[in-house]
Amino acid sequence: MGKKTILALRVIIALSLVGSLIVQTVIVPLLWIDLDGAPAWARVSIAVLTVLGVLTLQIFAVCVWKLLTMVRRGAVFTPAAFRYVDVIIGAVIAASVVTFAFAIVLRFGEAAPGIVGLISGFALVLAGMALLVVVMRMLLTQAIAREVEAGRLRAELDEVI
Repeated sequence: MGKKTILALRVIIALSLVGSLIVQTVIVPLLWIDLDGAPAWARVSIAVLTVLGVLTLQIFAVCVWKLLTMVRRGAVFTPAAFRYVDVIIGAVIAASVVTFAFAIVLRFGEAAPGIVGLISGFALVLAGMALLVVVMRMLLTQAIAREVEAGRLRAELDEVI
């Protein structure tokens, strides 16, 4: 991966993290005020789910940043990368659950069924993304195994020479 690509991704991640902090510190309190007439259970649920949803995105962003650092150092094909990939999988699964919970809260509110269906569909897409990352984790496992095998073969070849 080129230096420009890594830099571009880091700029996007940094902007996303700044935006997510603005959502948590400014938008959620404004959302709380806007929901003044809503039932207490809905008001609390929507605020908590919004904060949790943003938190899952922040965790995802930090882990991708760490993986980019490993890519830059040429150390991504090591077992240390699994820690970040596993956390990414967990964050995406959590985002899917939070999104579905949001759809349930809206279902018991006055939201149109189509909106609830769209949000439920988005929760399903997030679950599919988590499965995609699981597949990529398996590919990382295979790549690390190949790297270890290549190192072993190089060592044997060095002994022969």
